[in-house]
Amino acid sequence: NLRSVIFFGPPGTGKTTLAEIIAGMTSSRFETINAVMAGVADIRRVVGEARENRSLYDQKTILFIDEIHRFNKAQQDALLPFVENGLVTLIGSTTENPMFSVNRPLLSRSQLYRFELLSGQALIKILLRALQDEERGLARYQAQVAPEALEHLAAVANGDARAALNALELAVLTTAPNSAGKRIISLAIAEEAIQKRVLRYNRTDEHYDVISAFIKSMRGSDPHATLYWLARMLYAGEDPAFISRRIIIHAAEDVGLADPQTLVVATAAAQAVERIGMPEARIILAQAALYIATAPKSNGVIRGIDAAMSAVEKERAAPVPPHLRGTGYRGAAELGSGRGYKYPHDYPQSIVQQEYMPENMIGRKFYDP
Repeated sequence: NLRSVIFFGPPGTGKTTLAEIIAGMTSSRFETINAVMAGVADIRRVVGEARENRSLYDQKTILFIDEIHRFNKAQQDALLPFVENGLVTLIGSTTENPMFSVNRPLLSRSQLYRFELLSGQALIKILLRALQDEERGLARYQAQVAPEALEHLAAVANGDARAALNALELAVLTTAPNSAGKRIISLAIAEEAIQKRVLRYNRTDEHYDVISAFIKSMRGSDPHATLYWLARMLYAGEDPAFISRRIIIHAAEDVGLADPQTLVVATAAAQAVERIGMPEARIILAQAALYIATAPKSNGVIRGIDAAMSAVEKERAAPVPPHLRGTGYRGAAELGSGRGYKYPHDYPQSIVQQEYMPENMIGRKFYDP
C-alpha cells in the first residue's frame, strides 16, 4: 500500500534503485518514464492504460518518473489530477530540491523522502560487492584492490555510489592481468581512475546553503571555515562576481563602522576580481573574505537603516521642519524655508545643538554603535 512519494537527494544515492525494488515487490502495474525524454503525450498514454487496467483488472498503477524536475509546470499540471484522484500513484526521483523544482500542488500530495550522501564505509561495501559479483560485477576479472585504493575511491566519490563504481570499473578494465591472471589495483591506479572529486553543488539548494555557510563563517570570525566554504564554491565553479558581491554586502552588514576600511577592501577586491579572473582571483577573494572574518564586528549599520526603514513604512511621514527645508529655488525664502537654520561650521568644533528630526520622530534613536 503506497502513496505518492518523491525521492530527492544527490546522484548515486539509490533513488532509482529503491524505485526498482518497489517495482519488484508490488502487485500493481509499474510504469517508468524519464522526464528528459517524455512529455504530456506519455503521461496521457500511461493514464489511459491505468484507467483501463483499473476498470478491467482492478489493478493499480505506479508511475515512476525519473528526473521529475525536468518536467515543466504544464507537464506537472497535466499529471496532478490523476495523482489527486488516485488513478496513478507517483514515485518521482530528483536530484534537485523539490521545493524549487516541483509544483506546490503536486508536492502537497506526495510524501517527501530525502536521500543523503553515502558514507565512505557504505561506498567501500558497495565496491567490494561489485568485485565479488559474477553476474553484474567485476568478479570475472579477478581484481585485487588494495585497501588504500578502495578508501581513495570512496573518499573522492564524495558519497556518490555511481561515481565510485564507474571509477572502479575503469581501474579494473584498464589494468592488464599479471602472469597469474590477477589484476592488481594499487593506490596509484585508483588515483588515475578518479582524478577529480565529484562535488555535490547544484544551482538551487547547494548554491544557497554553501554561500550561507560562507557568510556565517565570516560573521562568526572563523577564518578557517571561511576559506573552506570559499574553496567549495570556487571548486564547484561558482561565479566569482557573485561571491564578490556577497563579500561587499557583509563588509557593511557585519563589520560596518567597527572597521570602515573593510568596505574599501571588499570593493577593491571585487574590481580586482573582475580585471584578473580565475584562477588568480581566488587569492583576492580569500584576502577580502579573511579581512572580514578577522575584523571586529558590528551590525549597527544594518540594524540602524532597517529600524529607520521600518519607521518610514509604518509611521506617519511628518513634514520636513521649516529650518531644514531647501532654499535653492525661487520663492523659498518667502515661504520660510531654511529660516532659523544654524550652520554648524559657524560654531566651535562645527557642532551646534538643533533638532534634525521631524516632529513625530523627535527623540527616536536608530543607530547604536
